[in-house]
Order: sequence, then C-alpha cells, then structure tokens
Amino acid sequence: MLKTVKPEIEYTPGVASAMRRRGQSGLPSFPARGAWLLAAGLAAAVLPRAGTRAAPQFASAVNLVEVYATVSDRTGAPVTGLGSADFEVLEDGRPQAIQVFAAGDFPLSVALAIDHSASMAGSRLRAAAGAAKRFLARLRPEDQVMILAVSSDVTVLAPLSRDRAAHMQAIDGLRPWSATSLNDAVIAGIDLIQPARGRRGLVILSDGEDRYSEARPQEVLARARRADVLVYPIAVGRAAPPLFAEVAALTGGRSFHPRDGKAIDRALTDIASELRTQYLLGYAPARHVPASPEARWHSIEVRVRGSALRVRARDGYFGP
Repeated sequence: MLKTVKPEIEYTPGVASAMRRRGQSGLPSFPARGAWLLAAGLAAAVLPRAGTRAAPQFASAVNLVEVYATVSDRTGAPVTGLGSADFEVLEDGRPQAIQVFAAGDFPLSVALAIDHSASMAGSRLRAAAGAAKRFLARLRPEDQVMILAVSSDVTVLAPLSRDRAAHMQAIDGLRPWSATSLNDAVIAGIDLIQPARGRRGLVILSDGEDRYSEARPQEVLARARRADVLVYPIAVGRAAPPLFAEVAALTGGRSFHPRDGKAIDRALTDIASELRTQYLLGYAPARHVPASPEARWHSIEVRVRGSALRVRARDGYFGP
C-alpha cells in the first residue's frame, strides 16, 4: 500500500501499489521513455555541452531512442571527455547511427527510498538516514528529490521538489515500524518517479529483508524493464538480495553492499558523482523487419570503441 503524507507536485502520485494489486496502474505507465521520445523534426536537436545546465531538447519526425550511459575505468572511476565518435550503439545486435549526443550534467529527478522497518532499528537506520542527508547535500540545488519511507507500505514523506529543508525534515522523522515490503516498494518507487522530467533515478537504502511484499522478484524486474528509471539499491544488512544486482544491471544503475556507515557514505558519494558524469546517446532505430503494432523487446548494447572501458546502460526497451 502506498501513502502520501502531503499532496503536491506536478503530477498526482495516487496509490500505485494498492491499485497494482487490483490489476490496475496508479500512475501513467509509459513504455520506457528512455526508449521512445516522440517529437517532431530530427533536424533541430538542441543539446547542452558538458557542464551546462540546459535540458536536452529533441525535435524528431521519427521515434528516437535515448540511452543514458555511465563509463568507468578499471578502478571504477567515471570517465569524462568522450565524444559521440567514441561510442558504438547496437540494437538487437545491429549497429545504430548516433544522431543525438550530450555529455555532462542533465536535469535530475530522484526518489530516495529509506527502509524504516523494525529490522532497521538502531544503528542501521541511523547510518542510512545520516548518509541520505549527506547525499542530498551533494546534489545540485536544481535537482528534484522525493523522500519515500518503506515499511509494510510505502509512504511519500516529501513530494518531488527542490526543497532540501523539507527533505531533511522528512528523513529526521523516520522511526522503526512494522515489516518490509521491499519488492512492492521498488515497483512503487519506479511508478512514482517515472512521470518526472529529465533523467530519473531511484535510490534504495534497505537491509534487503523482504517480509511483506505481494510482488515477486520477477514482477519487479518486468516493471523495471518497462520504465526508464536508473535504480541504485544499497543493501545495508548482512546479505544483499540477488534482486538488487539484477534490477540495477538491467536499468543501467549500480548496486552496493556496504559493510558500515562510512561505506554507505562512499556508496552514495559514488552515486551522486556518477549521476553528474553520464552521457546521453540518441538514435533512430534502423530496422530490418516490418514494423509491428505489438510491443516487443529490443536489446541495447553500448560500447566505447577500441577500449576496455566499462559501460553501464539499460539493457533494452519495449517498443514497436
């Protein structure tokens, strides 16, 4: 079940998880916006250069696929300074011509979900809450954030906004309560942040002990595949559930299993840094099969030409 503490923002969250259990959708369900941008006239693409703050604006007479990619070296450090010619994009194994490219900072909307169930009581919750507040301080003032509390249901403590004081107050108010519906929380978090503008991310801090969910892990992965949200799960318990690594990998995010409070801080520092150093690649799919009205899965692979650099990006999308 999803609760909203304060009504608000640019869209109406609704009760995503409760409606989902009735076979409905609490929010608009988009077939991967990072998959399909429908606009008018490819000739005019207004893009920011590295370090600028303007949002990418696309104009296209065709369906354009956009992919956010993170490039890192062998040590895991972000790699900057690459250009469009350095990248190779394949869809369903076929090379694609990159028609839109941007590097640097992009508008960011983040859902920060914190597990405050009984199993998080004590040092775990204190460490997670403290690290979450320091993560907020590392974001740019124009970045939008919503705060979600996860226990047997999901509560919107602070709606999507740039109001850092409200975000901090929401985190300060967390108290241990009930069991954990972790799978349901991941789906609800994706549903809540999907309608936001710009690049969307879901950061989850949890001990990974799911005791209350109705959704199965396969349902979480299926929902993540149909959305365009980078998922960054941080397991603060003794073990990290396999779901964390799987949902991070397919969305282009990254999972973490820190051992102490300092390591939680480092994980969130890495996430904040990564979100500032990504690349946006756009292409119009060159297809060799007739278009179909049925949505089907299209795999995506992004590489840096002639290098051993690691690239993380979503692994595909559903589209016609």
